[in-house]
Amino acid sequence: MTNDMRCRAGEWIEVRSKEDILKTLDERGQLEGLPFMPQMFQYCGQRFRVFKRAHKTCDTVNDYKGRKMKSAVHLDGIRCDGVAYGGCEAACLIFWKEAWLKRVVGPDLSVPIPSNPEPDKGRIAASACREEDVWAGRKASASKNDEDPVYVCQATQVPAATEPLPWWNVRQYIEDFSSGNVGLGKMACGFIYMGYNGLVNAGIGVGRVLRWLYDVFQRLRGGTPYPRKRGRIPAGATTPSRKSDLQPGECIRVKSYSEILATLDVNNKNRGLYFDAEMVPYCGQSFRVLRRVKKILNEKTGKMMEFKNPCIVLEGVVCQSKYSECRLFCPRSIYSYWREIWLERIAESDPSIESRRTAGSVEDQRSEPDCALLHRRAHLSEPLDFGVGSGKPERSLCTGAACSRLELLSFSDPRRAAQ
Repeated sequence: MTNDMRCRAGEWIEVRSKEDILKTLDERGQLEGLPFMPQMFQYCGQRFRVFKRAHKTCDTVNDYKGRKMKSAVHLDGIRCDGVAYGGCEAACLIFWKEAWLKRVVGPDLSVPIPSNPEPDKGRIAASACREEDVWAGRKASASKNDEDPVYVCQATQVPAATEPLPWWNVRQYIEDFSSGNVGLGKMACGFIYMGYNGLVNAGIGVGRVLRWLYDVFQRLRGGTPYPRKRGRIPAGATTPSRKSDLQPGECIRVKSYSEILATLDVNNKNRGLYFDAEMVPYCGQSFRVLRRVKKILNEKTGKMMEFKNPCIVLEGVVCQSKYSECRLFCPRSIYSYWREIWLERIAESDPSIESRRTAGSVEDQRSEPDCALLHRRAHLSEPLDFGVGSGKPERSLCTGAACSRLELLSFSDPRRAAQ
């Protein structure tokens, strides 16, 4: 059962009542394979701006490739708080089926709601769902161990709620633009990079020269250096670490790309944590620490995974899907995970952090939503880091490209702590 409202980024919607939403759900608390999670009830009757249309997403369970989703959106700043899922700290951006929403003209609750199509009564779930079913549906039916439950959330259900979306499907890019998700400038830059990166990795003997030219051009325009370079530490060697005990609210500066490459092995990992190309644009910039992440759900198994050493999440620093062809322009905006050795404390008075919160265009602000608990924005300008790494480039293969958080999920034992 789907209402095809075709919401655009920036439009205002109101979350339908609990009663209306329950009518759309099956006995598992799902609609078309996507769970309505218990914490989403608190938003019923409230109005929000559409962040982006979630017509596609990335498969964080299997192979990190693109997936197509029907009639769904992400709302501005509304992220999972993890309370119903064992305290998971991933803070994923929540998916909202359009059947759970209705279009409004603005945030003012006194303004009459325009006519909206009612849920299709002919496709309402045969067995009415209750709120208790939604709560019960957050755990797998086979999970009988309350001390080590198997959770079912939107992230674990992405494969069931979507269908494969090949990177060469042109319609997805048309919808990226028509939905307001991606502007023409950003789209053009993405396609130019993908074409150039294809030449770099074509195996015709010009890769080194092309990477050098890329860095020279970006240095002249004050842009991001080639984002897929290899770390410098041999495979199997111990990578360095540093404990700074960074706390939420503290100001930091991300080290230069060259400095970070010196802490990575040839697989671009530091003690098991992957440094992704999508993190390179943030090098050299200043941010506030949002939180220390100690545990997240393993999306492959549904079980909680605890980290031996907490990862750092920064305000407004998310995957922008600029350099990953098989999930190009993915709107999911997963938070990037950082090692403390990649960051350095700076003075509270650094003006670039506060100016980034208040400056920038609407398109810039829409590109990186902040945590719902803070309801703040971070405008991300292009960095001025010109660091050039040595060694062979990191190949951007559809089967191997992963973000910093997702690479941690490769551990076979979900209770095993990340090193």
